[in-house]
Amino acid sequence: MIRVGIVGGTGYTGSELLRLLVRHERVEVSAVTSRSLAGTEVAEFHPGLRGAIELVFSTPEAAGLADCDLVLFATPNGTAMNEAAALLDAGARVIDLAADFRIKDLSVWEHWYGMTHAAPALVEEAVYGLPEVNREAIASARLVANPGCYPTAVTLGLLPLLEAGAVDPARLIADVKSGVSGAGRKASAALLMAECGESFKSYSVGGHRHQPEIRENLRQAVGVDVGLTFVPHLVPMVRGIEASLYAPLEQRDLDLQTLFENRYRDEPFVDVLPLGSAVETRSVRGTNLCRLSVLEPQGAGVVVVQSIIDNLVKGAAGQAVQNMNIMFGWDEAAGLALSALAP
Repeated sequence: MIRVGIVGGTGYTGSELLRLLVRHERVEVSAVTSRSLAGTEVAEFHPGLRGAIELVFSTPEAAGLADCDLVLFATPNGTAMNEAAALLDAGARVIDLAADFRIKDLSVWEHWYGMTHAAPALVEEAVYGLPEVNREAIASARLVANPGCYPTAVTLGLLPLLEAGAVDPARLIADVKSGVSGAGRKASAALLMAECGESFKSYSVGGHRHQPEIRENLRQAVGVDVGLTFVPHLVPMVRGIEASLYAPLEQRDLDLQTLFENRYRDEPFVDVLPLGSAVETRSVRGTNLCRLSVLEPQGAGVVVVQSIIDNLVKGAAGQAVQNMNIMFGWDEAAGLALSALAP
């Protein structure tokens, strides 16, 4: 049994962490922080947790985080980089669900996130927490950078093709759609139902901060820079990401289905669908699964991969729990045997 603290327990990601961790057999959630709700019962703010947790929110200073075995940051970008070092020095391990430690090139990170990084040495130490790529390094890590939701879906979809040299790495396209919970729990006119309901829109077409994270992932996979056109869209649903990925084939005689099945055969949370299967985000809603479909339509020389995840689970909290399980040497699927929520 380990003691776990959650920094930032009022957002969608913090809520999802609590949903998963309060029923994890090896975890005692010992602290949940919120400055604005300090002294309020966690179950009062999250009524779905009534009967499952008796803690009250506390300020980070009063939470006793240094006494935890693991601290998870479900906070805005720029928080963990200022607080992680003291926790690591105290012997805690840290998983940051924001972007503070995801990108190794600090000049790139500072450009996209608009601030000076406070802990460059920790960026160098941090392990990127995509288990399907870095499982061995995660197991011994003190500090894990939990991947972004878009990068998880896109990276897992393109990785087998690039590892096999099957596609032109300079001409990759990611056409990605996300539910509104990906924007976080905040007051924003653009996220009101009257604004986003009955509508579909692209955003950040000229450049999105998840693009350099994806490019760094894929560059590490193939050893060369990749060219990626990345266009995100907001769709009127709460949860889910669908990534339609396109790349020109350079190996025309390759069995794409077998390539993907072999790459992910032993991965507990990647499901390669049968050839010709349709994908739908509701089939992964509430789960830690990434489901993939791969096809070369009409034999025209362009491969189409469709990748779907729940942005709050495999794209955030579930992946953090998966990383926690690996870090402490447990069954990777502990606490994550979840069926999709339907309808």
